[in-house]
Amino acid sequence: MWKNLSLPHVATAGKSGSGFDRLPGYSISLGKTHGIKLKARSIVACPRGTVSRVSCTSAQEEDRALSPVQTILKTFVGENKSLNEGIAGFYDESSALWEDMWGEHMHHGYYPQDGSPAPDNVQAQVDMIENILQWAGVEAPTKMVDVGCGIGGSSRHVATKYGCAATGITLSPKQAARANAITQAKNIPDVSFQVADALNQPFADGSFDLAWSLESGEHMPDKEKFLGELFRVVAPGGRIIIVTWCHRVLEEGETELKPDEQALLRDICDAYYLPAWCSIADYERIAKDLGLQDIKTEDWSKEVSPFWGAVIMSALTPQGVMGLLNAGVSTIRGALVMPLMKTGLEKGTIKFNLITGVKPQ
Repeated sequence: MWKNLSLPHVATAGKSGSGFDRLPGYSISLGKTHGIKLKARSIVACPRGTVSRVSCTSAQEEDRALSPVQTILKTFVGENKSLNEGIAGFYDESSALWEDMWGEHMHHGYYPQDGSPAPDNVQAQVDMIENILQWAGVEAPTKMVDVGCGIGGSSRHVATKYGCAATGITLSPKQAARANAITQAKNIPDVSFQVADALNQPFADGSFDLAWSLESGEHMPDKEKFLGELFRVVAPGGRIIIVTWCHRVLEEGETELKPDEQALLRDICDAYYLPAWCSIADYERIAKDLGLQDIKTEDWSKEVSPFWGAVIMSALTPQGVMGLLNAGVSTIRGALVMPLMKTGLEKGTIKFNLITGVKPQ
């Protein structure tokens, strides 16, 4: 049914090389849109010292014309949901396809920039975990919480490497169930997964000596509360590691991202159930305000740059196309904006950032 889909109001002459024109069975070019209006969210990067927020246009404000990508995405609209419901539904729907195509790790791969041979994509995801652990100086954790655990790949890797216990949380019931099933099948002890909200974690203060969040921070609508919960559940002397998508740090004199950058992020947000983006400078300020010590940050945007091209190519295989069509609306929406993630990283609007710090004794 999707193959014969008509997309009205999208001009036939537009930019090439976006990635959409390569979807089998579609002939889509991105140009000007005509006659379609939407009250859309505005994504604005705030000055230094604040965290970016997403504001919604009121009924009294003028309608905003849809971008070409939003015009396409609007064709794949699902039911209105809260942010948490949208996130849970997206991963309930898409995780099985990702596992079939890419395996148990649901995050970027690490591709070294030192001229050494590039790993295959699955190994690059394992290398990402190993490089994060090395960069952060992780030595001998005994109890880890994995916030936004996916189907448990990071938890199992860390638990096996260090012989530690691990607890993963996710908003997706299907992810939690699958993560537990894989772990039991591999007979890995003291590793379990449950459905829980990262902003209201069901753990006592100081329960863990390693708090790990690999590509879940971008889903958090309240960055202060997100870091605050990590700080609360980690024990004194414990380490927090966050690896997340950010927007670039604003330059001196800037009060917001450029309009084209805002439009890019808005399109990505609409497909991936993301609230406001922030910069790594915002994360660093929050970490300092909490009292974290030995804080350091890093930008691995270049190290992950080949990833989205590889994901796009896997989506364009016969297995990928059939998997997308079978997965559902939310997964198709996510696939349609994959080229925008690639573009955002290439242009420097999107950054792949890391931050770590230690809770005072």
